[in-house]
Amino acid sequence: MTERVATVSRDTSETQITVTVNLDGTGRFKAETGVPFLDHMLDQIARHGLIDLDIVAKGDLHIDDHHTVEDLGITLGQAFDQAIGDKRGIRRYGHAYVPLDEALSRVVIDFSGRPGLFMDVEFTRAAIGRLDTQLFWEFFQGFVNHARVTLHIDNIKGFNAHHQAETIFKAFGRALRMAVEPDPRMAGQMPSTKGCL
Repeated sequence: MTERVATVSRDTSETQITVTVNLDGTGRFKAETGVPFLDHMLDQIARHGLIDLDIVAKGDLHIDDHHTVEDLGITLGQAFDQAIGDKRGIRRYGHAYVPLDEALSRVVIDFSGRPGLFMDVEFTRAAIGRLDTQLFWEFFQGFVNHARVTLHIDNIKGFNAHHQAETIFKAFGRALRMAVEPDPRMAGQMPSTKGCL
């Protein structure tokens, strides 16, 4: 399998973002987004997905975090879409359950080529630090639209909002890791009866 690395930049009047991903990395993470709790969550994706992430983001944080968080999801999705290529030989599907104390989340992903987000999460707080919890939906919506994946996220239980978010992002990283892994039994074949994804 060829090297699965991509760098994507997004430059708008609201944000300037560059994301580099290595799908076959070691979990190395470097980010400067200006949104500290989001950095903590992105680190979970890298660490638990064994995906190297290098992110530089400058956004209109003097307004709020919305544009930065949403555009990071978009740019990360574009980078994944480029890095994964035509998807021959990958497992395609990934899933993970992750607990953290009282919280438990399940994430299931399909690199189907069809964007779809199904997120059943009721955060117990409106914000974690200064980050509006509604923005997690915006992040994942941006990701699925541009990575062209179907993504199901369910927070099964939890009353600490930090724990809820962390279980979601850890499970997302682990589901990604499973889905993008080369499957030796596929031997470079397309994981679809259609012949393309």
